[in-house]
Amino acid sequence: MGTTASAAPQPTLHESFHGNGMTDSRRSASSASFQTLSIHNNKAKSIITNKVAPVVITYNCRQEFQIHDDVVRTNYKVGRISDNMPEHHLVQGSFFMVQDVFSKADVLNTSGSYGAPNFRRSKGSFPLYGMGQPSLGGFKQVLQRLQGEGHQEVIFFCLREEPVVFLRSDGDFLPYTPRRKENLHENLHDLGRQACSENLELTIRRELQDFAKLNDNVFYVYSDIEHFKGEPQKISISCEEDVHVTEEVFKRPCFTLPTYRYYRLPLPTEGAPLEEQFDAFVNVLRENPSLSLSRDASRSLPALLFSCQVGVGRTNLGMILGSLVMMHLTRATQEPSAPAEENVTDKPRMQFQVIQTLISKLPKGQEVMEEVDRAIDLCSEMHHIREAVYENKQKLEGIAEDYQIQGSSTKDYFLHRTLQSLERYFYLIVFNAYLHEQYPLAFASSFSQWLCSHAWMYRLLSCMNQSELRAPADLLTKGARVLVADEYFAPDVLSTIKQMKVANFRRVPKMSIYGMAQPTSEATGAVLEYLTDEKRKHSSVLWVNLQDELVVEANGQIFCPREPTRVDQHIRVPSSQTQQIETLETALKEELVGSQKWLEVTLEQEKQMKMFKSCVTVQEIFNQHKSSHQGLRYTRIPFPECSAPTEEGLDRLLEEMKSRLAEDSLSAFVFNCSDGKARTSTALVIATLTLWHFNGFPESCEDEIVSVPDAKYTKGEFEVVMRLVRLLPDGQRMKREVDLALDSVSETMTPLHYHLREIIISTYRQIKSSKCEAEIQARTLKSLLYLERYMYLILFNTYLHLEKRDSWQRSFSDWMLQVAARAGVYELLNQLGFSEFEDLRDSTLGRLRHRWQQQNRHGLPFRGELF
Repeated sequence: MGTTASAAPQPTLHESFHGNGMTDSRRSASSASFQTLSIHNNKAKSIITNKVAPVVITYNCRQEFQIHDDVVRTNYKVGRISDNMPEHHLVQGSFFMVQDVFSKADVLNTSGSYGAPNFRRSKGSFPLYGMGQPSLGGFKQVLQRLQGEGHQEVIFFCLREEPVVFLRSDGDFLPYTPRRKENLHENLHDLGRQACSENLELTIRRELQDFAKLNDNVFYVYSDIEHFKGEPQKISISCEEDVHVTEEVFKRPCFTLPTYRYYRLPLPTEGAPLEEQFDAFVNVLRENPSLSLSRDASRSLPALLFSCQVGVGRTNLGMILGSLVMMHLTRATQEPSAPAEENVTDKPRMQFQVIQTLISKLPKGQEVMEEVDRAIDLCSEMHHIREAVYENKQKLEGIAEDYQIQGSSTKDYFLHRTLQSLERYFYLIVFNAYLHEQYPLAFASSFSQWLCSHAWMYRLLSCMNQSELRAPADLLTKGARVLVADEYFAPDVLSTIKQMKVANFRRVPKMSIYGMAQPTSEATGAVLEYLTDEKRKHSSVLWVNLQDELVVEANGQIFCPREPTRVDQHIRVPSSQTQQIETLETALKEELVGSQKWLEVTLEQEKQMKMFKSCVTVQEIFNQHKSSHQGLRYTRIPFPECSAPTEEGLDRLLEEMKSRLAEDSLSAFVFNCSDGKARTSTALVIATLTLWHFNGFPESCEDEIVSVPDAKYTKGEFEVVMRLVRLLPDGQRMKREVDLALDSVSETMTPLHYHLREIIISTYRQIKSSKCEAEIQARTLKSLLYLERYMYLILFNTYLHLEKRDSWQRSFSDWMLQVAARAGVYELLNQLGFSEFEDLRDSTLGRLRHRWQQQNRHGLPFRGELF
């Protein structure tokens, strides 16, 4: 074979790592060398190899020339670990080949006796095995041992996502992986959608052959990356057979062992697997009769063997999944001879709020969780998932603020580790619930489809970090946080403070629906006087506060606590329970008044030091006014800042309006958020649609012909929206009524420059002008959340129409789960994006799981306690 054996460009790791599916300009020179010579795309017909050099014949057959080693050599990249080490070629232009597993990693010391590091069997009687990465000879030894123990059928899962190649050494083939110079201990991970480990391994093998031919059939690799004694080492590569890829090592036994099966099931090193990875595992259960519930019970269970690099994290996860399968196959929730129980009975089990909520909503939730706990205990010899959560939590709460690990604060590091472990535990319970339902149905629905139809689990998952509910009130008086006045982030664009004492006060035309920023006690009185005067004569008023952060009035001004370095970012309290938020506000008030300290506050134009003599909560403000306004009803329904209200939030708002309208059909409805803009506008639209359903819809005029840039999109005609419209009964009407409500609400707030349909496309267009990756991600997320908000308004209007005949006895939450989910609505929301402009497969934020989780990741310093 010549040094340029293929005339087609090969996939590179860089192409998979960078950019939304687009080739990165930093591709390695090894993959670009032929393009540099302008051969492939322009002239190359074929490459004929000989002992001297490859010969290229052009398409017109009039040109023939050779590619000499010197030319190719100049297009490969070289590098060295340090100045005192030899320079050599780099795989994919960036990576060093490092021996995969070191002797210290073999904690169980099983490499010699069993053939693989950390080889073990689970506790109990299930035929479940785990191990680290073996060599070719070691893997043969493992299979022989399993055969010797009487296992007639073996199903092997390689759980690695990173590329691995096996190089000939001393009569065996040892595993090596590409590593970056900056961290030779860390494998490549998060390879991206387009990266296929098997293809990358083939590419690396071709490169290694080329490099060796340029260097007397020798390539340099590394084994001792701690002390670098005798490094790098020379490996002889003279032909293709000197380098094996993973598939060759693990799949070839299928020819000599008829009951052996091999699957590559890449799992993440941290957190829970993706839904597609669970689907791949379920496909294995589907296609193997021995793993079916209708299997021949007289035959023994197949041995399930799992392997990752060291045999700890991913292997442990795989073994737990195998244990759950075995439990369902044997129909046994309790297994005899279970020493694992003894290991945990003396340890108190921490109650995770997110897990308690999950099992309370799942059918047989307690049983489902206990099975998972049992599976974890059976597979806990090397790693215990629940204990990992406890340990990381203890480290999180017991370390100093300013300690650093690899550039990030230690608290951020351990917060991430804790949440990743908790997410993995959460998903194991969810997956076992799926097995309970779908195993007897022979997996009629994939895990992805099933979970998408139970989207409330994604909502729950996104609220794992509830530390703000336990953040101490003295953060302000100790200087960890500062107070920011509402005037700083709620400018009075509509110029209503002079007349109404509150910023951005407005009314929906021809309707008794009002919106504004957060009012002080004085402004609340002024608004109530306005609503009940002789002109308007509203005897009853429903006032809804949409704030999901802490708010107090101190010395006659509205303040919210913020981080001193991020005063523009509001601190969301992750709770839909009004009482929890108000309890925190009461504690904050008491701390401010009781401390009698001079505190720094941020006003509209400056910072000042203030001492607060008086302070009241929002609830207390309205309690004061109820004595003079008997028809006032105040409630708090937290709405998220950019995204759609939750199903529960929409239910609460509709119930409040129904109750008030039943008492007084002429009631006024008032909504406020911090600035009277996004959340208030959303609530105004919801209230407008609701009143129209009670009182009748206005006549809508024909659509105007608009000839401006992006007119199609300012009308909300995005592809995903139109797919929803086609799905819904009378969908065009559902959208048209929402658009009419949006236009009506926005008519009085033109100076705010806020119209939901317009802000969707304008936010998306801003992505191109972003200056950094963080800004790109933030704007991408915002544009998707605005798009989702628009779609939820259309869905809510559809619900109001379809459930009106039963007076909306069924809640919107139940309707979404029982009706909309079955119709595929959540599947649409799980593929959210701007398919007109991009490939949706390139965006993880288009998925419910990632979008809703990212929405609640504020990136602020960790405060309080996690659970």
